[in-house]
Amino acid sequence: MDKNTLTGVLLMGAIIFGFMWLNKPTAEEMERARKEAQEQRVDSLRRAETERQQALTIPEITADDITSLRNGLALYGRADENGNRNIATEAYELRLEQDSLLTGVIKTAAGNLEVNDIVSGVWPDSADQLTRANAARTLKGAVSDLQRYRNFASHLSGTDTVIGLENNVLALQFSTRGGQISNVTLKDYDCYINVPDTTLIQLWHADTNSYSFTLRSDSEKFESSRFYFTPVVENDSTLLMKLDLGAGAWWGIRYTLPEADGYRVKMDVVQHAMQSAGVIPAGVTTMEFNWHQKMARFERGRVYEQRNSAVYYKEAGDDVEHLAEQKDAAKTVDVPLKWIGFKNQFFSSILIADETFNAGSKLVSTDLSDDLDFLKDMTATTQVNYSVSRDHVAGFNFFLGPNLYPILRDMDRVDSEGHLDLTRVIPLGWSLFRWINTGIIIPVFSILSKYITNYGIIILVLTLLIKLVLYPFTYKTYRSQAKMRLLAPEIKAINEKYSAPEDAMKKSQKTMELYSKAGVNPMGGCLPMLLQMPILVAMFSFFPSCIELRGQQFLWAKDLAAPDAIISWSANIPIISWLFDNHLSLFCLLMTATNIIYSKAMMDSQPGGSSMPGMKMMTYAMPLMFLFLFNNYPSGLSYYYFVFLLLTIIQTYAIRHWVIDEDKVRAEMAANARKPKKKNGWIARMEAAQRQQQQLMREQAKKNSRK
Repeated sequence: MDKNTLTGVLLMGAIIFGFMWLNKPTAEEMERARKEAQEQRVDSLRRAETERQQALTIPEITADDITSLRNGLALYGRADENGNRNIATEAYELRLEQDSLLTGVIKTAAGNLEVNDIVSGVWPDSADQLTRANAARTLKGAVSDLQRYRNFASHLSGTDTVIGLENNVLALQFSTRGGQISNVTLKDYDCYINVPDTTLIQLWHADTNSYSFTLRSDSEKFESSRFYFTPVVENDSTLLMKLDLGAGAWWGIRYTLPEADGYRVKMDVVQHAMQSAGVIPAGVTTMEFNWHQKMARFERGRVYEQRNSAVYYKEAGDDVEHLAEQKDAAKTVDVPLKWIGFKNQFFSSILIADETFNAGSKLVSTDLSDDLDFLKDMTATTQVNYSVSRDHVAGFNFFLGPNLYPILRDMDRVDSEGHLDLTRVIPLGWSLFRWINTGIIIPVFSILSKYITNYGIIILVLTLLIKLVLYPFTYKTYRSQAKMRLLAPEIKAINEKYSAPEDAMKKSQKTMELYSKAGVNPMGGCLPMLLQMPILVAMFSFFPSCIELRGQQFLWAKDLAAPDAIISWSANIPIISWLFDNHLSLFCLLMTATNIIYSKAMMDSQPGGSSMPGMKMMTYAMPLMFLFLFNNYPSGLSYYYFVFLLLTIIQTYAIRHWVIDEDKVRAEMAANARKPKKKNGWIARMEAAQRQQQQLMREQAKKNSRK
């Protein structure tokens, strides 16, 4: 460390120390802070003690409570074979016998307590004060449940059974608790993560996916998830989950699989004679829908799968949007929505409203980057219109399947206007690139897959077709580069002759004259390359989103939709793990090596390119940057770019040595130089701009001379 550095460090230390000393709290401030902290501790202890005393206080079970309990059981209890009326939940089991004797138990952590003991206050010795207080509160809660749920109360208890419904591609399981879809299995797709053997993808699991409908009034709340439904199999493809309320009134959810080979599940909320039941107030005009999913991993490559998982939604009559994919996100959408979707890299769960979801939908996505088995925690809370007088409350369509473009495109037919735009969950790039993918690449890819079974070969053939289509542009680029190489000595001579700064305008004019005489457009090599770029960028979006590559093996790659790791490690290696995650991909390494060779070949083909130090650095820096970027991308993408670059190198060599004859190009340029030139196009505009610039400079010089 030299003297100046040491002095700087000491000065910085002195400034920091002085700042801390000047800003240190005074004695009064420290005493005030101490008192505030002490008061906060006392308040916290006081609140904790109050809560403890409240928890230990045993509420009184009054005669009115017992009367309400008997009346509620008589009206709303479920009758058994002996004529008794019963209500049973996870917290209590109550029975009103034919002789009006009230019996039952309250379930506690210390065991079951008899209702009569709680009412009489004769507690067993095993029940401590907290257990007694909790039991009494539970009994009073049972009174409240009967008053609140009335006809629904008999459905608070039951047995959670599972009913199956399936077609050729979907296997669904329905739970009687909540009347909801509890499990969704995709028959045609395997899961590739955390399984000992190949298993089918379970898109939903009862433990990680749930939804419910809620009806609220000012004083009441009815949640479908709390009730046990009765399953009614209406036919081979339709199941009704039903809550029978007596006197012909019922409320239910009907599920239908309308297509033998489809991923669509029709879900209708239906009811009958609900006005006569008198359970739901007539003033209830909306029904809430709550949906939660803890999204599981299915792919070998976690990084890209997590990066492409998000909550998507479509505003009614507007565009498809989504929450941030790589961080926690939440949003309240202030306009009606047509659909809401929980989207994974290759699979989606999308709920489509027959009409719309009301404005004010709340969407939340929490990133689970530290969880090895799950990607995101997603929730959606929204509402639809409700009327107690309607038999058909609301209709929906669940799409539960793969992000396969033809399937999502065909799903538009479930909407009368045909503008669901479900294909927008597939990230195919911005408008121009998306058009190339949907209009050209996907149809060609689909045709090739009908005749070729190996997707590695399909990518090779697709790359050859792309190179064939781009050949006219490529040829024009190389021909322009050949002309520029032949003019390089003359351009060098002009640069040396007019090297002074004041001769910059003259040098530019002479260079333009040289281009004009030779019939060379200096932009002729750039424009064809720019025309190729949209296709290259479109492919960058296409391959990571191509579900057809999923699980497809080629050479050493076990899955073209995941990285082809040849070296993996579990240890957290500083810098290395940050750059490469926990593996190295072979196709990515091959692509990088090929990219370096290609970049060097292109640099050498440019006049004076090999003598530019900056160009040499970029030749190696850019491919290395792509190595870090593509290491976590699907191996199919790296393989495509590797083949594309390899073919480009071969094409470059072939065109330069066998297609373009530089002697003929030189003769053509000489012939152009002898022809009278009519200046037009790009060169004419450049020369006009130069003349205008010269005129301005002359006028400026005259003004300066007058001064």
